[in-house]
Amino acid sequence: MRIPLPTWLRVPVATVLLIASTVLHVTPLFVIALIKACVPVHAIRGVCDRALMAIAESWIGFNSAMIRTLTRLRFSVEIDATLRYDGHYLVLANHQSWVDIPVLQAIFNRRIPLLRFFLKSQLFWVPLLGLAWWALDFPFMKRYSKETLAKHPELAGRDIEATRRACEKFRHIPVSVMNFVEGTRLTPAKHRQQESPFLYLLRPKAGGVAFVINALGDALQSVLDVTIVYPEGRSTLKDLFADRIPEVRVHIRELPIPAALAVGSYENDPAVREQAQQWINELWSQKDARIAAMRADGRTGQRAG
Repeated sequence: MRIPLPTWLRVPVATVLLIASTVLHVTPLFVIALIKACVPVHAIRGVCDRALMAIAESWIGFNSAMIRTLTRLRFSVEIDATLRYDGHYLVLANHQSWVDIPVLQAIFNRRIPLLRFFLKSQLFWVPLLGLAWWALDFPFMKRYSKETLAKHPELAGRDIEATRRACEKFRHIPVSVMNFVEGTRLTPAKHRQQESPFLYLLRPKAGGVAFVINALGDALQSVLDVTIVYPEGRSTLKDLFADRIPEVRVHIRELPIPAALAVGSYENDPAVREQAQQWINELWSQKDARIAAMRADGRTGQRAG
């Protein structure tokens, strides 16, 4: 049930609730993560992992319920996939706004394994959240600039090795590895700068996707291709809780893992690199056409959660 509040009150109420929920969930998360780190017993670590997932899902569930209660946001969701809570997925999506993340979490929470994002190493220092992401086994990536690599060539390949270690851990647990393939949020300026061939998307980056597929190999079940559309235009988190987003449309389809990418090396084999780029560009061409159709679609949809 939606609670009607004026905008000037809704935003601070949402902010206070988010902070309170984060503190209440992160505190036991830290305690359990500490036990897991200190007790080298496989059975106990398994219990800790299940408890950590339950806390994370409760956290996401509270945030999704808050969206349902404080806003009129309507979810229109079309799913052409078999979603399994014990599955192993690579989830690919277009990226327009930070709102994409709570939207994805609301749709997938407790339907597939917890979404795990590759994060920049600097995000580890975000208060509370950085340690929470670490406790939940989110992989942190340290990217080096071309200038840094020129001065310190010994650093080359360390980010790739960090990705490989994270993916090796994911081979043994149900997982949903989340990748925003464009690498950044869509803006008109970025679209012009890239001279993107797509009407509604930035150019996709094949390297990260190919590497995850290769590192996880047969541990991956399938790809979940997610298309997100805001019919009223790209919006911010503040717009979400100010109740300025009337609808989000989401299409989910399941695709097989490209066999060539699962066994070949993107870094070392030019043929595999070309296949990966062709595959992701074709996927993005289809997504661009789907976005056009979804923007023109007048369906009413359903609320998520």
